[in-house]
Amino acid sequence: MNVLVCHNFYRHAGGEDSVFHEEVRLLESYGHHVVCYTRRNDEFDGQSKLRLSMNAVWNRATANELAELVRRENIQVAHFHNTWPLISAAGYSAVRRAGAAVVQTLHNYRLLCPGGTLCRQGKVCEACVGKVVPWPAMRHGCYRYSRSASTIMASATVTHRMLGTFRRHVDRFIALSEFARDKFQAAGLPRNKLVIKPNFVIPPTNLTTEAGGNYALFVGRLSPEKGVQPLLAAWRDHAPSLPLKIVGDGPQSELVESEAGRNPRMEYLGRRAPREVYELIRGAAVLVVPSVNYEGFPRTIVEAFAVGTPVIASRLGSMIELIEDGCTGAFCEAGNPASLVAAVNRLAADPAKREQMGMAARDEFQRRYTPERNHAQLLSVYDQAVRERALTFAASRSTGVSTSRNRSRPATTAPVVANVVSDMKHS
Repeated sequence: MNVLVCHNFYRHAGGEDSVFHEEVRLLESYGHHVVCYTRRNDEFDGQSKLRLSMNAVWNRATANELAELVRRENIQVAHFHNTWPLISAAGYSAVRRAGAAVVQTLHNYRLLCPGGTLCRQGKVCEACVGKVVPWPAMRHGCYRYSRSASTIMASATVTHRMLGTFRRHVDRFIALSEFARDKFQAAGLPRNKLVIKPNFVIPPTNLTTEAGGNYALFVGRLSPEKGVQPLLAAWRDHAPSLPLKIVGDGPQSELVESEAGRNPRMEYLGRRAPREVYELIRGAAVLVVPSVNYEGFPRTIVEAFAVGTPVIASRLGSMIELIEDGCTGAFCEAGNPASLVAAVNRLAADPAKREQMGMAARDEFQRRYTPERNHAQLLSVYDQAVRERALTFAASRSTGVSTSRNRSRPATTAPVVANVVSDMKHS
C-alpha cells in the first residue's frame, strides 16, 4: 500500500513523535511504500506573526504540497498524526480531493479541549466539551498558559467544525482507547468513523538488566498533568518502601531537580536514550504513572508490560482500561500522594506477587501490543478508510453533489494578537 504519513513535530520530543517514527518503521518493515511529510516548530523563526497565525487555521501552501505528493506518489491513504500548527486541518480536504483516503490518529483531546489534556490546574476539566466555542479555555489560557495562543487554537478548531472538515473530510479517526472513543463521540465525531487501535512498542532485544529491582520509576514529561507534584509529595511527605528514580524533562524539570537534591530517596536522571529507559524500566520493581489527567495512551505502561514490570497508575481515564488491578498492576487515587505510597508499599512488601504481576504484564503485551498485531489493526483501518472514501465519492457522483469542493482560505474567527507566535514558538 502507498501511504503518506504526516506529522508536525513540537520543539520538545514526546510520545506522539515516537508513535510517528515507530509506525513508519512498522509499515516499511512490511514492504509498504511510505512517504513522510513533516514540519517542525523551529520553522517559526523568521516568519511574520500574521502569516503564522493565519496558517495555524488554514495553511493553503502546505495543503497544496500534500495534494501534489498524493498525485505524484499515487498515495492511497494519508495518515495524519499532529497537524498543529504548521500543517493545519486544511490538509485533509486537499489530499482527499487528490485521491487519498484520510486517517487521523487522535493522540490527545485537542478537538475537544484547546489545551489538549482535558485538565486544568491539576484536575480533570471538561468545561469546553460540547461547546461550539470553547470560551473557558480562551478565558483561562489553557494552551501554553496564554489567552492569545488559546484563542488561535480555538479559532482553528471552530473554523473547521463550521466547515464540516472533521465530519466530511476524515474517513477514519483512530482513538487509542474505548474511553477516548466515547469522549470524542459525545463531542460530535461520528461513531462509525471512530476506530480503536492502541499504540504499540518495539522493545530492544538483549536487555542486560535483571528484572524486578529495588526502586520505583517514573518516566515521562515533567509537567503538571503528569502528576509530578503529587509524585514529589509522596516521596517527600510519606514513607515509601522503595526509592524513586525519575526520567524525563519538561517545564517542571527544575522543580524535580531541586526536590531530588534535597531527598536522598529520590534520584533525577533527566532525559535518557530509549534503550537505557528500557533497561531502567526492566530493572524497576514498579513503574508509577500518577497522572491527574485522562491520558491519551501512556506508552510507558506498554513499555513496562513489554519487559515484565508491573505498573501503578491513577484510577482515571484510559489507564483503567490498560491495567488489570491486582493482575498487571494496581491503582492509586489521582492526585493523592498517600494513596500512591500505599500502593507502592503493598507491592514492595510482596515480591512473589510482584513477579506474578510482571509475568502477567508480559503476557498482556504479547496479546495486545506487539508490532505484528498493530500492523494488522493499522491495515484494517486503512482498508476501512479507502472503502469509506470510495463510497462517499460514489454517492456524491450519483447525487451530483460534491463532497470535497475547493474552498478558499477562511477568515480567522478571532483577532490576531501580537504575542500569539511567541507563545506558539515554544510548543
